[in-house]
Amino acid sequence: MLADKDRIFTNLYGFQPFGLDAARKRGDWDDTKALMARGQDAVIEDIKASGLRGRGGAGFPTGLKWSFMPKEPVKDRNGNPRPNFLVINADESEPGSCKDREIIRHDPHKLIEGALIAGFAMRARAAYIYIRGEYIFEAKVLQQAIDEAYAAGLIGKNASKSGYDFDVFMHRGAGAYICGEETAMLESLEGKKGQPRLKPPFPAGAGLYGCPTTVNNVESIAVVPTILRRGPAWFAGFGREKNQGTKLFQISGHVEKPCVVEEEMGIPFRDLIEKHCGGIRGGWDNLLAVIPGGSSVPLVPAHEIIDAPMDFDGLSALKSGLGTAAVIVMDKSTDIVRAISRLSYFYKHESCGQCTPCREGTGWMWRVMERLRTGDAEISEIDMLLQVTKQVEGHTICALGDAAAWPIQGLIRHFRPEIERRIEAHSGAMMEAAE
Repeated sequence: MLADKDRIFTNLYGFQPFGLDAARKRGDWDDTKALMARGQDAVIEDIKASGLRGRGGAGFPTGLKWSFMPKEPVKDRNGNPRPNFLVINADESEPGSCKDREIIRHDPHKLIEGALIAGFAMRARAAYIYIRGEYIFEAKVLQQAIDEAYAAGLIGKNASKSGYDFDVFMHRGAGAYICGEETAMLESLEGKKGQPRLKPPFPAGAGLYGCPTTVNNVESIAVVPTILRRGPAWFAGFGREKNQGTKLFQISGHVEKPCVVEEEMGIPFRDLIEKHCGGIRGGWDNLLAVIPGGSSVPLVPAHEIIDAPMDFDGLSALKSGLGTAAVIVMDKSTDIVRAISRLSYFYKHESCGQCTPCREGTGWMWRVMERLRTGDAEISEIDMLLQVTKQVEGHTICALGDAAAWPIQGLIRHFRPEIERRIEAHSGAMMEAAE
């Protein structure tokens, strides 16, 4: 388990001010110039060596992603060099996920310093932080922190006296979940309708305004300065191979004390809940299932999750995923079919409608889920619904279709007897009423 001395986010709960003076006392902006003096390629190599994987859900190796950015300016058709950009995804809209808002409102300078270092490593001209529209207070805090950094000369011209010019802009979204997808976010930043783009081209080749762009999650960027100061070997010393580092877990639902906590990757689920949440409401025998990575990943039943390592590979082995590490705990009072039906409605509501399988399939899946919830269906419809989820999964431009399909697949995989019981009970009640 993670010791206090190894925590990156030391003001996660806001016991200290978020401002620049307090941030410097916590170690932020400590000789940032020296970190940048290592060189752009050296910074990327250190992030690769740390084993850091994207903290926004996909888990792609961060240093490798940075290395895709061109090292020499890409020129437009007129021969003019195009700037590189860093876009930071703060559009935290995944149900169950609430970690990035804690970073932004309590430790925003970690994010801004990380943006400078990451942007420098990728030869980026500026960072755009795309923040969720509903995060009113967080946006105010972030803008104030950006203003403080500019006033202190930490960003802008000759940022942190490094000789490198770098700007940071905050952009507020308008409340669309789909804009959390990286190319939809770029479309929205450009003032267009937030809909995903076809790939290729990938953002590293043609992203924001047609320029080379990398999109990273808030947590992925905020941990960078600490990794460089303490060394990549320190960060890689936590967790298991290919699952290294520390991670913010957001635990909600039927635990005694819901919380957001920084822990070592790979911590067993039981230890995570016992140490930080005071256990399961009603005891461990009352645990029904857990959604371990935000609403888009399949649920895992109690007997499989209890001793599972909470990391990418450990949860993948259970046919689920770590995602954003938004852990939703459900005890035996949960109407599990109703819960998944409600998630189906969310994805139906948030589909941008661009792809036919998602536009039509999400609504169809939700309507069938509602009938399964009440039992007003046929047993054969369970397999039909499963087949439709397979037809939606993998057949859309972005992963929203997958996100809508996976919770239903997990429900059928693990709780099919409960669905069948409802159908049989409803059928029996209807026959009695007819008599």
